[in-house]
Amino acid sequence: MIIALAGLTPLVLCLAAASASLLDQSARSFAKRSIAAATASFTLAVLVAAGVALGGPARSPLAGYGGIGMSIHVDALAAVMLALVSFVGIAVVRYSRNYLDGDPAHVRFTQLLLLTLASVETLIIAGNLTLLILAFVATSLALNKLLLFYGDRPAAQRAAAKKFVTSRVGDLCLVIASCLLYARFGTLEIADVLSAAKANGGAYASWSLTTAALLIVTTAILKSAQLPLHGWLLEVMETPTPVSALLHAGIINAGGFLVLRLADVMLLARPALEVLAVIGGATALIASLVMLTQTAVKVQLAWSTIAQMGFMLLQCGLGAFSSALLHILAHSLYKAHAFLSSGSIMDLARASWTPSPGGQPHPARLVLSIAAVIGLTLTVAWLFGVTPRTHPARIALGCVLLMGLVHLVANAIDERPNAFVISRAALLACGVAAVYFALQAVMEAILAKSVPVGSMVDGTVEIAIAVLVVISFGAVTVFQNQIMRKADTRFWVAAYVHLKNGLYLNTLSNRLVLALWPKPASHATTVHA
Repeated sequence: MIIALAGLTPLVLCLAAASASLLDQSARSFAKRSIAAATASFTLAVLVAAGVALGGPARSPLAGYGGIGMSIHVDALAAVMLALVSFVGIAVVRYSRNYLDGDPAHVRFTQLLLLTLASVETLIIAGNLTLLILAFVATSLALNKLLLFYGDRPAAQRAAAKKFVTSRVGDLCLVIASCLLYARFGTLEIADVLSAAKANGGAYASWSLTTAALLIVTTAILKSAQLPLHGWLLEVMETPTPVSALLHAGIINAGGFLVLRLADVMLLARPALEVLAVIGGATALIASLVMLTQTAVKVQLAWSTIAQMGFMLLQCGLGAFSSALLHILAHSLYKAHAFLSSGSIMDLARASWTPSPGGQPHPARLVLSIAAVIGLTLTVAWLFGVTPRTHPARIALGCVLLMGLVHLVANAIDERPNAFVISRAALLACGVAAVYFALQAVMEAILAKSVPVGSMVDGTVEIAIAVLVVISFGAVTVFQNQIMRKADTRFWVAAYVHLKNGLYLNTLSNRLVLALWPKPASHATTVHA
C-alpha cells in the first residue's frame, strides 16, 4: 500500500501536466488542475509518511534484471523529503497562478514546473540507482527548460549553459560511481547496497569503494552549487520567481540527499567524507562573507543558499547525517518563503521600525560575547548528552547558530551593563540552544532506521575540522563588526570590493564553461517556442 501511494505521488503531477494537451487548455483552468494535483501529491506524501511511521520502511520488487532496473524504496528519509518537496510544490504552484497570470506561456511554464516536481519526487523514492540517475537527469533537463523560460536573455542563456555543464559532469560521476558499486556489491538496489555496506563492519574500503565515494562527493558538490562551480546559482535570476523558490528550497538539496541516501557506503570511505567536510566548510565560510556585501535581495539569498548547502554538506562530511536532514528541512522552508515574499521586502522594510544604530560593540566585548556563546552551547549540549568527541558537527553548528545572538549579548554587556538586560539575553540564548539540541534529538530518533545516527566519528580529523569551523565563524562575526566600524579605511574598502565580487571565483568558472560550451545562445529557446 505504501509503495502504491509513493508511486502515485509523482504520477499525479505528470498526469496534470499531460492534461494541458487533453482537456481545457485555458491558463486559469490548467492552473486550477495543477493546484489540485500538487495538493493531491502532498496528501499522498503525508499518507506515505504516516505509513512508514506505523509500518516501517517498504520497497517494491525490482522491475529489471541482475540488480539493475526500476524499484521504489520508502523509508523515513524518503518520507520526510517527499513531504517537504510536495509541500513546497503546493506553495510554488499556487504562487505561479497569479505570478504568471496573463503571460502567453503560462501553461507551458506550469507544465514544466509540474514535471520538475515529479522528477524530484521520483528521485526521492527511487529504490535503484538506475532510476535515481534517470531522475537526476530528468530533474536537470526540466530545470534547464525553466531557466530558459525567457530564453532571449543572455544572462538566462549563460546560467542555463553553466548549469547544464555542471549537471552533466555530476551525472557522469554518479554513473561511474554506480558502476563501481555494482562491481563491488553485484546490485544497484539501494537497500541491498546499504545492507552490504553495513555488513562490512566498519572495515576500510577498497580503492574501488573509495573512488566511488569520492565520485559521489563530486556529484553532491556539483548538484548543491559548491565552490568553485557555484556561479550558475547566482545567475538564475532571469527565471520567474517560482523557479527560484523551487530551486533554492528543493532541487538544490539533491546533492545532500544523495549523500544521505548512500550514507552507509560513505562511512566506509572516511577520506571522501573528510573532503566533503573541508569543501562544505570552506564554501560556507566564503559564501557567508560574500553574502554580507550583497545589496540585491535575490543575489543575497542565492549566496545564503550556497552557504547553507555548505553547512549541510559539512555536517554530512562529519557524519552528522540526521543533523544534515534537519538543516535541509529548516533551510528549505525558510528559503521558499524568502523567495516568494522577496517582491514585498522593501514594503516590509519601510513599514518596520528600525532603532538608531548607535555605536558598535567594542571588539574586546565582542570576543568576550563569542566566548560566552560557545561556553553556553557546550553547556547545553552536555545537558543533552552531546559532547565534542561524539558529535563535533552538531556542537559546531550549534555554536555558529548562536553566534547570530552575539551582537545582542555584546550590547547587553556593553558600557553600562544591566542585570535585567544581561539575564534576558542569556535566557534567550539558552532557549535557542535548548530548542536546537532538542530538534536534533527528535530528528535522530526519526531517522534511526534510515541513516547512521549517533556517534559516527572515531578520529581527530573531524574534531579538528569542527573546531576550525567555530574559530572561522567567530572571526567572521568580528569581521562583520569591524567592516561596519571602519568602512571608510583603505583595507576594509578593498576587502568589501573583493568580497562583493565573490573573490572572482565565478569569473574563472565562466571562462571554464565558455571553453566547454562556447555558444550557449544556440541552445536557447524563446518564450513563444
